[in-house]
Amino acid sequence: EPHPFTHRTRNNTTTLIILRPGNIITLTRGTPFNIDGYSNPPPAKYGGRHTVTLIPGDGIGPELLNHVREVFRFSCVPVDFEVVHVNSDVQTEEDINNAITAIRRNGVALKGNIETKHTMPPSVKSRNNLLRTSLDLYANVMHCQSLPGVQTRHKNIDIMIIRENTEGEYSSLEHESVSGVVESLKIITRNNSLRIADYAFRLAREKGRRRVTAVHKANIMKLGDGLFLQCCREVASGYPDITFDSMIVDNTTMQLVSKPQQFDVMVMPNLYGNVVSNVCAGLVGGPGLVPGANYGRDYAVFETATRNTGKSIAGRNIANPTAMLLASCMMLDHLQLYDHASSIRNAVLTTMNETRLHTADIGGQGTTSEVVQSVMRVIQSKGQLTSEL
Repeated sequence: EPHPFTHRTRNNTTTLIILRPGNIITLTRGTPFNIDGYSNPPPAKYGGRHTVTLIPGDGIGPELLNHVREVFRFSCVPVDFEVVHVNSDVQTEEDINNAITAIRRNGVALKGNIETKHTMPPSVKSRNNLLRTSLDLYANVMHCQSLPGVQTRHKNIDIMIIRENTEGEYSSLEHESVSGVVESLKIITRNNSLRIADYAFRLAREKGRRRVTAVHKANIMKLGDGLFLQCCREVASGYPDITFDSMIVDNTTMQLVSKPQQFDVMVMPNLYGNVVSNVCAGLVGGPGLVPGANYGRDYAVFETATRNTGKSIAGRNIANPTAMLLASCMMLDHLQLYDHASSIRNAVLTTMNETRLHTADIGGQGTTSEVVQSVMRVIQSKGQLTSEL
């Protein structure tokens, strides 16, 4: 049976990619979602080319991003990368500050995950959190969708997860009040809760979605999560065309693994978003398949959705490149390089569905390099402008 893979776009226009044995058909390309005033793409520089900050990160990040660069070169994508390395083994923040400065200069980044070592002293903050808070990348967006050719228990999953990205339990505010007693502060503010709720509803409307679910624990944390839920309700009143409901986070995880198809758009505070996004990634095949994006008013950073370093499989040529390739396609959409984004995205989906060339994490025997080579062959077979293989 043909497998439809939909990509909803602005003004309720939908890209429908129909995969059949031997072909892939793309119908009706619209303009990818970009809320006015929210993370507008930077202008092209130097003869129509964009400069993007590239942060290799740790684990499998460097090798996956090398493959992205390989595909971009082959596809003649007009993007130049400014590579900034961040050393997770040092306690100083010089490297991450250099990366933040580069993103402020370029406006857009593509990154691997930077390891947060438990052995470091409490004064050493997560580099990933520092980057997101310094650039005010308040909205983490993950589109969790069943992919063609991947066998999973649940089918027809299509969920958008909107995670508040700058506060909550990840505010890095901890102290030992007396010996043996640690207090960790959870910060929930009205302004940021209204902002992320409005982002979720505007995204739902732009993508043609019909329902937004707020995930919370307001029955226990009546002030913190109560404020978040109240803000979501206030924003929902301004979107009568979109159904709003709420769900306690522990029930949410149970409902996700029981009947994930009931969810459409989900919005939640930081920690719950971390948990729920990992659960959803597992439902569609694992962390190697799902891309993610972090948006602020001025900057956008793209990465794999679950932010795993994959350190145990680094350098073994077995990591799944799908999530990072799809994240790079999201970046190209953001830069309004729509043809290149569609070409690479379609090639990735064709490789998964038609050639059945899968890495070990989704039941195959293919290597990272073999999957990437297959993607480039598909791009070439579709008559796209390419360099030599």
